[in-house]
Amino acid sequence: MKKPILLDGAVGTSLWAIAEENGVAKAPVWTYNLTHPEFAERLHREYVEAGAKIILANTFGANGPMVRRASKLSPEEVVRAGVRLAKTAVAGTDVQVALSAGPLSELMEPWGDLSEEEVEAIYREQIGAGMEEHPDCIVLQTFIDLDMMAVAARVALRYDVPVYCMMTFEKVGKTMMGNSVQDVIDRLEPMGVSGLGLNCSLGPDLAIPIIRTFAEKAHTKIFFKPNAGLPKTDYSGKTVVPYDAQTFAAEIAPALDCVDYVGGCCGCDPSYVRALAALLNQ
Repeated sequence: MKKPILLDGAVGTSLWAIAEENGVAKAPVWTYNLTHPEFAERLHREYVEAGAKIILANTFGANGPMVRRASKLSPEEVVRAGVRLAKTAVAGTDVQVALSAGPLSELMEPWGDLSEEEVEAIYREQIGAGMEEHPDCIVLQTFIDLDMMAVAARVALRYDVPVYCMMTFEKVGKTMMGNSVQDVIDRLEPMGVSGLGLNCSLGPDLAIPIIRTFAEKAHTKIFFKPNAGLPKTDYSGKTVVPYDAQTFAAEIAPALDCVDYVGGCCGCDPSYVRALAALLNQ
C-alpha cells in the first residue's frame, strides 16, 4: 500500500459549525474571511494539527456573481483574504495552501445562459485575485459540468503552479451533466493539469469504484475527497452524516492503494482528518 498525501476536510460545513458554536448567524462562508477571520484561521490550524499537508483556502464559492449578489463585499478582497488567512495558519510548517474554486451557480450554454467568454472572465477575476497572494497550487473542485471545468482549468493553467481538478459524480459513475471518468481524462489531461479525481456527493463506499477507474486510466496524480456519506436530517431537524470519523477512515482504506492524495469533503471536520492520519501512519 502506498501512502497518499493527506488533504484537509470540509471547509464550508466546518466553518458553519464554528459559527454556530460562537453564536454567529449562518452566512456564505466566504464572508467570514472578512467578518470573522478567526474562524477560518482556526479551522486551517486544526487541519494542520490533524496532519493535513495541503489545506484549501476559504475561497471556493467566492466568485464575482455570487459575492456581488449576496453581499456588498468585493470578490477580490474576499478571495485575497481567504488565501492570506490560510497562509498565516500554515506559517512555519511544510503545509501547502491551495486556492480553491468551484462551479458557478448558473449553467453554461447550451444548458444555461452563461457564455464561455463570461465564464472565463469570472474565473479570471477569482483566480487572478487569489494568485496575488501566491498560494502553492490551485484546486478546482465539485464541478458537474466538464465544459465549465475546462474553462476554469484553462484560466488556472496560466499560472506557474500545479492545478488539480476534482469532479463530482453520481453513483452511476457519471456527473450530473453526463460526463464519464474517461470524458474527464480525455478533456483535462491533454491540457496539462497535475491531478484528477473526485470530491463531494458520495461517501467512500460508492465513490471507490469511480476513483479506481481514474487510477486505472489517468496518467496524472489521483485526488480523492469523498463526503462523510449523504447528509440526512434527523428527528430534531439537525443535519447528520452517516459516517463518523472512524467509519469514514475504515471505508476509505481500500482506496489507499490507488490514490495519491486523500481527504474528506462535506461533513468531514478535523476529527476525520485525524482518523485518516492515523490510518496512513499504521
